[in-house]
Amino acid sequence: MRTSAKHKNPATIRGLYDQPVKENDPFYLSRIQMLDNNACSDTGVQGANVSFQTCKDQVFTLESSMAGAGFVAYDSPSAVSISSSRSPFSPHGSQSCLSDPRPSPDNTYGSPYSGSSVVDDSNKLKHKLRELELSLLGPESDTVDSCNGCFITGDHQAASMASFNCAQLVDLVPKFNLKQILVACGQALHDDDMLTVTGLMHVLEKMVSVSGEPIQRLGAYVLEGLRARLESSGSNIYRALKCKEPTSSELMSYMHILFRICPYWKFAYTSGNVVIKEVLEYEGKIHIIDFQIAQGTQWMFLIAALAKRPGGPPSIRITGIDDSQSNHARGGGLHIVGQRLSEFARSYNVSFEFHDAAMSGCEIQLEHLKVQPGEALAVNLPYVLHHMPDESVSIWNHRDRLLRLVKSSSPKVVTLTEQESNTNTSPFFSRYLETLDYYSAMFESIDVACPRDDKQRINAEQHCVARDIVNMIACEGPERVERHELHGKWRSRFMMAGFSQYPLSSSVTMAVRDMLKEYDHNYRLEEREGALYLGWVNRAMATFSAWR
Repeated sequence: MRTSAKHKNPATIRGLYDQPVKENDPFYLSRIQMLDNNACSDTGVQGANVSFQTCKDQVFTLESSMAGAGFVAYDSPSAVSISSSRSPFSPHGSQSCLSDPRPSPDNTYGSPYSGSSVVDDSNKLKHKLRELELSLLGPESDTVDSCNGCFITGDHQAASMASFNCAQLVDLVPKFNLKQILVACGQALHDDDMLTVTGLMHVLEKMVSVSGEPIQRLGAYVLEGLRARLESSGSNIYRALKCKEPTSSELMSYMHILFRICPYWKFAYTSGNVVIKEVLEYEGKIHIIDFQIAQGTQWMFLIAALAKRPGGPPSIRITGIDDSQSNHARGGGLHIVGQRLSEFARSYNVSFEFHDAAMSGCEIQLEHLKVQPGEALAVNLPYVLHHMPDESVSIWNHRDRLLRLVKSSSPKVVTLTEQESNTNTSPFFSRYLETLDYYSAMFESIDVACPRDDKQRINAEQHCVARDIVNMIACEGPERVERHELHGKWRSRFMMAGFSQYPLSSSVTMAVRDMLKEYDHNYRLEEREGALYLGWVNRAMATFSAWR
C-alpha cells in the first residue's frame, strides 16, 4: 500500500471480475499458517498444516480508508447462519456523515450475531473458560475483576497461558460449534480478555481448514485476522512473513475462477451495460468513464451491442481509471486494456478511442477525465467507492468529493454497484460480526460451485478474498481499506451530491435474471427502492443502482 494520501484498492470483490486487476497490496496474512484440518465445525480432528513460502520479515502498512456501521441478519443454509449485510467498521465520523450505529432502515436483513443467541452462547463459553482458569490456577490467582473476564497479569498471565492445554479446551467446549467459538473469540478480544482469546485461538487452530466446510475455510482466514490484530502496533498494522506472490498469470487464473463460479461481477456489468445502452443508444458520440476498468471486458459486450444499432454505431471513447499497482495482475499498464478494446472495436467497425488514467480515485481531478463538449457521458462505479475514504477517515472526504466531481462533469447516467454491507464506522465487534455474516454467505456460495479440495479454488480464496477479511478484522483508521456502506447510505450521498435516482426498466431485471440462470438456484434478485439487490439465500450481497 502507499501512503494514506493514495488509498490503494485491494483485491476485494474485484477478485470476482472476469480478468480483474490485482493490486499489489500488503495484506499478507500474518504468520501465514493456514490450517488444513479435516475437522467438522463441532469436532477438533487435527489435520495437516499448509505453510506458505516465506521470506524476510517485513512491516506492511495498509492505507485505504472506509466507513460503515451496523449489520443485519440473514439465514445461511449451514448450521448457524452468518451471512452479512456488508461489513461494519470503526466510528470517527463527522456530523455531516455519521454512520448510524443502529440497523439502517435500508437494511432489511439482520446479522444473526447481533445480540442473538450466538452472542449469548459466547458469554457461556467465556464462563466455562473462567471455570477452567480457576481449576488451573486456583481461586487466588492475580485476576482482574470479574467484569473484565479472566484476564490476568504479570507472571501469572504467562503461567496461565502456558497452562492452557488444547486438549482440555477442546474437551471443554464440545457443545459449541465453530461459529459460536469464532464469535466468542471476537467478543473476548473486544473485551481485552486475552486469556480467553489465547485459549479460543488454540481451539480454533484445531477446527479450521482451508479445504473444509465454508465456515471452516472462513474460520482459517478469520483466525489469521485475529492474529494480525493482536500483533498490530500504531500505524504498523501487523508484522507478517511475506509469502511468495503468485505470478500475473496465476493470479489472473484465480480471479477468473471466482468470476466464473460467482455472479457478483457479472451482476455489475450486465446491469450497467443495459442501463448505459438504454440512456445512450441514440447518441452519436459516447464517452464512458470507468473507475474500475480492470481488463475492460465489460465494454466488449457493450461495443458489440452498439455496433448493431440501426443507422450505424456511435463513436466511443473510454477513459479507464485504475491504480498503477494493478499492473501485476494484468501483466502491464492500462495501455494493454486500450489495445485490447481498440482491436475489438475495430473488428466491429466501431470508431474507438481509449484514454488511460493510471491513478487512484483519491487522486482524480476533473482535468484527468478529459470530458469534451458534444459527447454523451456515462460514468461507471463498480465496487470502487467503498475504497474511497470519507469524512470519518480523512478531512479530504474523497468519497463525497469524487461524487461531486462526477456530478460537475454532467453525465447522462452514473451506474453504481457495491457490496451490501455496513462496515465503515462501527466498532470492532460489530464489524467482526458483520464480516463473519457476510463472508459466511460468500463462502457458501462458492462451496456449491467448486469442490472443497480443489487447489485452484483454495488459491483463489486465499489470494482474492482472504486479505479483505484480514484487513477488516486486523486494521483500524486509514489502514482499513474495506469500508462498505448500505444502499441507503449511498443513496443519501448521491442525493447530497445533487443526483437523482434513474428508474430501472424491466429490461435490467430480465437481463440479470437471464444471467443468473447460469448459477445456483440459491441466488436471489429483488428490486426495491429503485435498486437491484443480488442475494445468496436470504442474505443481500450486492446492489446496483443508476443515477443522473
